[in-house]
Amino acid sequence: MEIQTWMPGCFSKGLLFSALFLALRLPQGSQAALHIQMIPEQPQKNQDLLLSLHGVPSTVQDFIWYLGEETSGGTRLFSYIPGLPRPQRDGNAMGQRDIVGFPNGSMLLRGAQPSDSGTYQVAATVNPAWTMKAKIDVQVADARKVSSLLSANAGITAAIIVGSLVVGSLLLCGIAYLLVTGRHRHRKGQSPRNTATEKPEVNMSPESGDSNIYEVMPSPVFLVSPISDTEPGNPPVVSVSPPPPPPPASQEPQPENQHYQDLLNPDPAPYCQLVPTS
Repeated sequence: MEIQTWMPGCFSKGLLFSALFLALRLPQGSQAALHIQMIPEQPQKNQDLLLSLHGVPSTVQDFIWYLGEETSGGTRLFSYIPGLPRPQRDGNAMGQRDIVGFPNGSMLLRGAQPSDSGTYQVAATVNPAWTMKAKIDVQVADARKVSSLLSANAGITAAIIVGSLVVGSLLLCGIAYLLVTGRHRHRKGQSPRNTATEKPEVNMSPESGDSNIYEVMPSPVFLVSPISDTEPGNPPVVSVSPPPPPPPASQEPQPENQHYQDLLNPDPAPYCQLVPTS
C-alpha cells in the first residue's frame, strides 16, 4: 500500500496559476459589462453633457477619466476617489473645462464646446488586479453650422423641386404647341389645294337619257339670262359685253371731175395694141 505524500510546493504553484488565470479573465468580462451613456445623444454647443456610467460594481477604489485614444497622464481629465473628503483631482487635460465627477463614476461637462469633441475613456479600479474600462466618442455640434446646413439643404431641395416643375411644364407646353401647329398645317394644306386642282364634275348619270359626255367650260363673255327666267322678286342679271371691234378704215373720196379727166387724157395702152391691116 502506497502512502501519498503532500508537497506544499505543488499546491502553491497550482493556486498561483488559478489566481493568475482568473485575474486575466475577469477584466475582459468586466470591461464588456461597463458602458457609457451620452445624454443628450447629439449634444449642441453650450449644452450640458452627461456621461452616465453603467455596470459599476458596488466596491470601487477610484475612477479615472481620459480624453483621447491613449490612457496616460497627458490625456487624464480627472480622478475620482469616493473615500476622500475631496474625491476629485483634476488632470493635465482638464484645462478650462468645467467637469464634475459623481460617486457612481459618471461625469458632467458643463457648457460643452466643439473643441470638447473626442474619445472619452474611463477606468474603474476595483482592486489592484481588476480594472474595468469603457469608452465613447463625443461630437459637439455648432448650432449655427447645423442651422446653416439645414437651411442650405432646404434651399437646394426647394430649388430642385421648382426646377423639376418648370422643366415639366415647359415640356408639356412644347408638346401641346407641336400638336396644335401640326393639326393647323394639316388642315391648311388640305382644303385650298384640293379645291384648286379639282375639275368640274361631269354628269354621267343614266337617268338623264343622254349618252353624250358634256364638260362645263367657262364662257369667254358675260351672258344675259333670258327674260322668261327672271322672276318678279329677282331682277334680271345683265352682264356687260366687251366693246365691238373698230370699223375698217374707209377709202379716200374721189373728186367729182375724175370722169372728165379720163376722157381728156385717155390711156394710150389700148390703142397701141391695134395693128393696121393691108
